[in-house]
Amino acid sequence: MKLLQDIHGGLDPPPNCDEIIVSSGYEYYHYNCDGVDDRGWGCGYRTLQTMCSWMISKAVSQPVPSLHQIQETLVAIGDKEKGFVGSKEWIGSVEVGLVIDKLYDIPCKILHVSNGYQLNSHIQEIRNHFLSNQSVLMMGGESDTSSKGIVGLATSSLTSDSYLLVLDPHYYELSTLDDNEQTTTKSTLQRDGWIQWRNINSFHLNTFYNICLPQTKVLNMT
Repeated sequence: MKLLQDIHGGLDPPPNCDEIIVSSGYEYYHYNCDGVDDRGWGCGYRTLQTMCSWMISKAVSQPVPSLHQIQETLVAIGDKEKGFVGSKEWIGSVEVGLVIDKLYDIPCKILHVSNGYQLNSHIQEIRNHFLSNQSVLMMGGESDTSSKGIVGLATSSLTSDSYLLVLDPHYYELSTLDDNEQTTTKSTLQRDGWIQWRNINSFHLNTFYNICLPQTKVLNMT
């Protein structure tokens, strides 16, 4: 199937926000988008693929890796045992950073947030990332195990609220043999919440989060 690009386009911003920063140029990778049914285990891989697609749209010639190639890369660098290839084991922000570093020679910073209560104290660091690196982020947690892409940040000086633009890779649809065929639309994905602005206080409060921040500025990609 043909992948949709920048599915946040046309989405209404959060209320009363005077600064909105959004990363554009990514393709939306999700469950089964390439005919591999990865429901229940592939969300981290799909978020990684979305991040890679953004890098390719800017400067990198290395193609987006398949799920199998991601697993092979982690084995090759010694992070996983050989039995990992072909498995349905999850990957998180740390593994995503390792793959990006290996395949694209782009170092990644892992921002560790001890619990959801602390997310707000890291808003400035996330803001600085979008201003200097601009790339899509990956966010994963402990009890909140669902991987999610972060493609934007919005803040309000009036209310002191902060919002993250969350890209959810768990969307599933049947694959099609036609690479140019699309069976959904941006508006449908927005309506159903696969891309949405979330108040920073809506995340799980009693779990740690790891956020992968690719340091793309080192390659002058932006």
